[in-house]
Amino acid sequence: MKNTVLTMQEQKVNHEKISMLTAYDYSTAKLMDEAGINALLVGDSLGMVMLGYEDTLSVTMEDMIHHSRAVARGAKEAFVVTDMPFMSYHVSISDAVYNAGRLVKEGKAAAIKLEGGAEFSKTIEAITRASIPVMGHIGLTPQSINAFGGFKVQGKTKEAAKKILKDALALEKAGAFAIVLEAIPADLAALITKKLTIPTIGIGAGNQTDGQVLVYQDMLGMYGDLQPKFVKRYAELGKNTNTAIQQYKEEIQQEQFPASEHTFSIAPEIIEALEKEI
Repeated sequence: MKNTVLTMQEQKVNHEKISMLTAYDYSTAKLMDEAGINALLVGDSLGMVMLGYEDTLSVTMEDMIHHSRAVARGAKEAFVVTDMPFMSYHVSISDAVYNAGRLVKEGKAAAIKLEGGAEFSKTIEAITRASIPVMGHIGLTPQSINAFGGFKVQGKTKEAAKKILKDALALEKAGAFAIVLEAIPADLAALITKKLTIPTIGIGAGNQTDGQVLVYQDMLGMYGDLQPKFVKRYAELGKNTNTAIQQYKEEIQQEQFPASEHTFSIAPEIIEALEKEI
């Protein structure tokens, strides 16, 4: 069944949890799609895990369009959401609508995601008027990492928690179809989920949100030694991959690979004839 804005809303109403993972390329998207993941997020985290940047701030629209288009080719049933990169929606509302349109038209995204609270309500209203679904993102917003002073849990004081709740309500009113809640206390995320009629997707926000999202390199143990508190590792592909590559190298050096089963043959008399002719 094709996942859409409507099916995600139905999942919230029916108390069926929404599964979401990041994806940045065709082959990974295809595997996730076949596994039945509801939604794929082409996150600007690709700047760090795919392009080697120190943060997400250097990611461009061209980066996002390129990766989004690849993911969309692999996602037959999963709902593809693509991040608006830093400064693609901050300068003006007209820029925001234009860039959101590019992600849909050129990047083949089904929806876009942008970071920020009530201050972006008018932007969300304008993008949704252009018939582009918008997913909000509040709490720890990586594009604001310099303002936050690092990757820190948000909403731990009464005033901070109140602001996040107000931001969530404002984004819903502005027309967002869902909201990502990142790195906030579980009880606060549960309260927001209860107050909203639209789905919440948690990352480091407890298990009472309507769904969960993780960076797939984190949950598969692929991305260095970084392991945030909220990440559960379901595999250690980084270590396994390194072991496999080392074995490959050793077998080449010892002439164990390629073996006969990996090799094409030719009649010996042909080789003998060639040796005499040349």
